[in-house]
Amino acid sequence: MAKEEGMNFDGVVLEALGNALFKVKLNGNDHIITAYIGGKMRKNQIKIITGDRVSVEMSPYDLNKGRIVYRTK
Repeated sequence: MAKEEGMNFDGVVLEALGNALFKVKLNGNDHIITAYIGGKMRKNQIKIITGDRVSVEMSPYDLNKGRIVYRTK
């Protein structure tokens, strides 16, 4: 059985929580999720602050958590 593809959404960081977690508001609706920094972003030490526009990858099984994969300019 193949692995499920992640769903990609754009959003805005509302709040920086502890332990590299962030509250992200998704564009298009008012859904707020908890997201963490993806591995490549952590490895390359890309900093994320409140107000940044980000791309979030989410699993179709849990729509309350996500992984930040890209910070837009």
